[in-house]
Amino acid sequence: MDAGAAGTSAEGTAAAAASLDGTAVVVGGGISGLLAARELARAGVRTTVLEASDAWGGCVGSHVIDGLTLDSGAESFATRTPAVADLAADLGLAGEIVAPNPGGAWVQLPDGPRELPKTGVLGIPASPWDPEVRRSLGLLGSLRASIDTLLPASLGTSDAATSVSVLVRRRMGRRVLDRLVAPVVGGVHSADPAVLDVDMVAPGLRAGIRQHGSLAAAVAAQRRGAAATGAPAKPQSPGLQKAGSAVAGLRGGMHTLVDALLADLRQRGVILLDGTPARSVQRTAGGWRITTDHARYDAGLLVVAVEGPAAIGLLAESLPDLAPLRPDAGPDVSLVTLVVDLAALDRAPRGTGVLVAPQSPGVQAKALTHATAKWAWLADRTGPGRHVLRLSYGRGVAPGGPREPGGGTAAAGQRPDDELFRAALADASALLGVPVTAANVVGWDVVRWAGALPFASLGHKERVAAVRSICAADGSLALVGGWLSGNGLAAIVADTPRQVRALLT
Repeated sequence: MDAGAAGTSAEGTAAAAASLDGTAVVVGGGISGLLAARELARAGVRTTVLEASDAWGGCVGSHVIDGLTLDSGAESFATRTPAVADLAADLGLAGEIVAPNPGGAWVQLPDGPRELPKTGVLGIPASPWDPEVRRSLGLLGSLRASIDTLLPASLGTSDAATSVSVLVRRRMGRRVLDRLVAPVVGGVHSADPAVLDVDMVAPGLRAGIRQHGSLAAAVAAQRRGAAATGAPAKPQSPGLQKAGSAVAGLRGGMHTLVDALLADLRQRGVILLDGTPARSVQRTAGGWRITTDHARYDAGLLVVAVEGPAAIGLLAESLPDLAPLRPDAGPDVSLVTLVVDLAALDRAPRGTGVLVAPQSPGVQAKALTHATAKWAWLADRTGPGRHVLRLSYGRGVAPGGPREPGGGTAAAGQRPDDELFRAALADASALLGVPVTAANVVGWDVVRWAGALPFASLGHKERVAAVRSICAADGSLALVGGWLSGNGLAAIVADTPRQVRALLT
């Protein structure tokens, strides 16, 4: 695929263009890039994937701590659609799909911990009078939330775009927003609900209000849909829970999905080149030329599967109309994983984990996952008394909004590992109600995700439509990834093959 053999005559240009038919380069070897390569290879396209780092899968990665191979990023997938389960089955992993333990998560509020309601979407309750909801909201909070059923269906659904914050506040009140929705949105999306476009992070929710008459009814309908389409291979636990939305995982960790994808791609003849960052992208007569540090690659089709700012940066010279659509980078997120010997955690004092309301004093983390309490397969591997805790730092805020303790979005990526380790010990102790000390720790690691979780902010839907329109007009280019599809495996796995199929047709 080296471009040096291309001629300069009209005949040579035509021959070069013909030689690039049926070839593609994918820039980026995260989950979206691997999925794009698979779709191309299934269509008979000779495909090369260029990945800048030495690891595949992006945010679906792994690391080894105390002899345990653990997820270093995503550790579950939403079951609101069957996309991920279908992919896993197609890769021979149907029997490895597992439900989390049914204990559910907790939420840390300024006045103490509460069980997180199990019947919500983004923390929005399906019933304000559920006991868990009422304990978090109080009588007046539940009463205000129940007014939602009396409001016109047009409230919060008539504007072209609405933030999560505005929709929830209008229909259910400030207490639902602050005590249920903000902790969930911060833990899952690393974002302030005031900046998130509800149509991007909870597709179909506003349409559900118009159809069913209230936000609570729309949430209940989405929950029923998730239960119907996302049943795990072992159906003993249909009420899958994480942060108020139904989820499942894979025995051995979500990183096993990447292992299966890589094996599938190699079998299909896809060329996988890690440690090969794309330095520039140029339009040619026959397609695209991608230049790396040591080589150049020509192809008829190009798929760019990197973060939004980097993607636009690569393409802006060839397609200037993309330049104004460059998104802001997401927050820097740091994940601290602790492997501890602490028998007091065998009783799972806070279920599968804790999400933290932004205004909770004395806690710097935005979320804690008690992984060995959440996943039975992991508890079986560690044995009694040994536990895996994951604490997440780095919460994006709306412009002018309050900063998190410790310095806000930039601080999470800049704080040294030992400082984050000390913060994780203090936060784990506070959130679990059990002292966790350095003497309990048998292994730990810090993984940093710089800008990998971009905001689906207001107006993002229109930006995505504009990007996709430019790609469609070009006819040989597709852009994929969480910055366009929305964060989360379910969104990426559903969207990426659809974009590649559109490119091929």
